Amino acid sequence: MDAVSIHEAKTQFSRLIARAEAGEEIVVRRGATPVAKIVAYHAPTTPRRPGALKGQIVMAEDFDETPADFADYTA
Repeated sequence: MDAVSIHEAKTQFSRLIARAEAGEEIVVRRGATPVAKIVAYHAPTTPRRPGALKGQIVMAEDFDETPADFADYTA
């Protein structure tokens, strides 16, 4: 995994994209701190099915209620 500065990433963006397409992961850093990663995009292999989890997710009855001790966080 190679690390490049933001400036280098801006000036060499097309080359970095080509490297990512070839399977490399490139870390972009601000100074010495890593802040982003350039990787190849892979489309999902199976299409999404709306409603696939229907009946498996349950919301608590008091989901929309404000907790009694929440006032401590707003003062």
